[in-house]
Amino acid sequence: MSKTHYRKAFDSPYLSSADIIDATSLTISSVRLELDHTKKTKDFFNTAYFVEKEIRPGEKLKPMILNASNSKMMKSLTDSPFIDDWVNVPVMIYVDHNVRFGKEVVEGLRISPHKPEKKLITPENTKAWANAKTAYLRDGNLDNVLARVNISKEDQSKLIAECGGNEAH
Repeated sequence: MSKTHYRKAFDSPYLSSADIIDATSLTISSVRLELDHTKKTKDFFNTAYFVEKEIRPGEKLKPMILNASNSKMMKSLTDSPFIDDWVNVPVMIYVDHNVRFGKEVVEGLRISPHKPEKKLITPENTKAWANAKTAYLRDGNLDNVLARVNISKEDQSKLIAECGGNEAH
């Protein structure tokens, strides 16, 4: 069941913790120093734009403000302090539930350089195999499954055959 985060009501023009459900692999296409799009301040922010256009099917991917911590991570990932060099950088975006903001502890987005290793599943991993079949039957393809786990080409064909069909695309 899909749930709605309370922060969705505030409809920010930027990516927020309300938009990230699980750690998400994205590719930063560029970073620009831009005036705050919320119009709440006259501040300029390092703003990351992504190669990917959707965070989920049908849901537009918003740009992300890079705070000091995330800007330092980008400097580390690219070996450059210049935002002009932060181009086509693969990153993992996740929600950190312990970000200090003044005296408060809030949720915030963080960038990690590491993509998590995807687990290899086979028909012998009965629970994972059953979950993959359920996802295939729901989606009509293996895209969402293969975003999370690895399955050999041979086992992909076996899974599709067990579901009684051909891949939809």
